[in-house]
Amino acid sequence: MNVVSFYRFLDLAGPCWFSDALRAVCEEQGLLGTILVAEEGFNGTLAGSETAIKNVFAWIERRLSLKNRIEGRWTVATEAPFRRLRVRRKTEIVTLGRPDILPHKKTGTYVPPTQWNALIDDPDVLVIDTRNHYEVEVGTFPGAIDPGTDSFREFPDFAAELAGKSRDRPLAMFCTGGIRCEKATALMLELGFEEVYHLQGGVLQYLQDIPPAENRWHGECFVFDTRVAVDRDLAEGGYVQCHACRRPLSSEDIASADYREGVSCPHCINALDADRAARLEERSRQVALAAERGARHIGPK
Repeated sequence: MNVVSFYRFLDLAGPCWFSDALRAVCEEQGLLGTILVAEEGFNGTLAGSETAIKNVFAWIERRLSLKNRIEGRWTVATEAPFRRLRVRRKTEIVTLGRPDILPHKKTGTYVPPTQWNALIDDPDVLVIDTRNHYEVEVGTFPGAIDPGTDSFREFPDFAAELAGKSRDRPLAMFCTGGIRCEKATALMLELGFEEVYHLQGGVLQYLQDIPPAENRWHGECFVFDTRVAVDRDLAEGGYVQCHACRRPLSSEDIASADYREGVSCPHCINALDADRAARLEERSRQVALAAERGARHIGPK
């Protein structure tokens, strides 16, 4: 099954009509996934046949009169990594907490994957991983700065602190599929940085385009679906996800005495209250019963 991540920053007046029509088209094509729609554009990941996904892309391009084709980051999954289709209207398609930051008006310089290694090899360049800390733990580029955030909404605080001491340094920024680093570079320009670059297409495009001998990525790449992470070949990786805190779990985490499948992990065991633990225990029981019946549990997480 094909899985594709895509986004576009643009002026989308009255996003309600677009989200409703887009949902209908995706349903007609039999696709699963999540798409966020806001006045600043759209951001989504879809799973299904290549033809169906390209039909949706063509529909978007026609309805919005896009001059450039939608370029997605394509991977393959052995089974659908989503349980349903969701098309949601949001204030931002990636939540920085700054809807006034508009990358389609002003953003950093795109760097294609083929030129990324040369950029991050420059000792004067600060390499910034714009993703969350739990994503960085799964994999990153060597020497990249981890902002230590639990959500992208926390990134502006890190950015302001960095601007106070390193505004004269060139920045090379990256994320999973390109959307967060594109918005982050727009923020950095507002904060006074003059030389700001971001990896075009994100880590997923880099892993697709760069041959193994030249690949600088260490570890796996976290993705926001049931695959949890993909490896350097863009195949499903070796992580699972905790149902309580949503953190990716390594084999060492799973071997911990604090790991209870579907209930808790070493990262959240001390913060899990009794009521939530009981709910997760019941959910885990229902999942097991559904598996015995040969069904897939699709209740609330």
